[in-house]
Amino acid sequence: MDLHHLRIFTEVYKQKSFSKAAEILLLSQPTVSEHIKTLEDELSCKLFDRLGRTIVSTRIADILYPRALNILEEVEKLRTEIVSIQGNIAGHIRIGASTIPGTYILPTLATEFQSRYRDISFEILIEDSKKITDMVLNHELIMGIVGAVMEPERLNYTPFVEDELVLASTGDIINKNTITVEELLRIPFVIREEGSGTRKTIEEHLLKKNTSINNLNIVAILGSTDSVKQAIKSSLGASILSRISIREELERGVLKETKIKGLEIKRDFSIITHKKRTLPPHYQALFEFITERSGVLSE
Repeated sequence: MDLHHLRIFTEVYKQKSFSKAAEILLLSQPTVSEHIKTLEDELSCKLFDRLGRTIVSTRIADILYPRALNILEEVEKLRTEIVSIQGNIAGHIRIGASTIPGTYILPTLATEFQSRYRDISFEILIEDSKKITDMVLNHELIMGIVGAVMEPERLNYTPFVEDELVLASTGDIINKNTITVEELLRIPFVIREEGSGTRKTIEEHLLKKNTSINNLNIVAILGSTDSVKQAIKSSLGASILSRISIREELERGVLKETKIKGLEIKRDFSIITHKKRTLPPHYQALFEFITERSGVLSE
C-alpha cells in the first residue's frame, strides 16, 4: 500500500471534497481522483460515493481513516527518530492556532525556530479555538495554540504568554477614557462568533460581573479579528480585542482604548497537546523552544 495514496486519502476524507484536498495538497483534481481510484482498486472496494459535487465516505473508508492516520504518524515518527539519532531535528510540523497567536505570534516563532533547525518545514492552520481544540482531540493535529481552556480533562494546556483584551473604538462611538460595565452594555458592540477564544474570555469575565454577552447591545457578529477591526474602524460599534491585534492602530490613533471600571480582561495563550499522545522529536523541540521564549514574548 503506497503511503502517498494514504496521505491523499486522509486529506480527501477530512475535506469531504476532491477539489479542496487537491488545493491543500497542491495537486490537480484529476491526479487526486486517480490516486483514490488506484487505492480503491488495490483494496477491491469503494472508498467514496460520488453524489454530484458531494462525496460521502463508505463504511470501509470510515474504518480505514483512523488506521491510515496512525500509519502515517508512525512513519513520520520513525523518520524523525532516525534523523534525531543522527543528531538532527528535522521533519514537517503541522500546527493549528487560533486567530491571534496564529496571525501575530506563531509566524515569528516559526521563523526563529527554522533559523535554528534548517531541516524543519511548517504548515500553520488558523481556525477558532474550538476548531483547533477539536482537531487536537481527534488526533488531526499533534499540537495547537489557543487562547481558551475548553478540554482540560483530555488535553494538556501549557501557558506561554499572557494577553490583555481591551475595549477599542473610534471617538464617534465612545468619547470617554473610562466607562462602567453598565455603560458598556448600552454601546453598539461588535463581537466574534461562537467558538472564538476571545468571545469565550469576554463571556467568562462578564459573568463575574453578574452579566453576560446576551446583555450586550450586539450590532454585528463577525468571523475574524480582521473583520471586527474593520467594523470598529468604520464606527459600526466598539469591541473588546486582543491588545496584540490592535497595537498599531492604538499607536497611530486610528482606534482609542477605553478602560472599563472594575473589569480587567486577561488570558493566557497555551500550547495544547493530547494527554495520551507522545510528541515526536521535532514537535518536542518546538514545544521546548516556545516555552523557552515565553519570557521574551511577555515583554
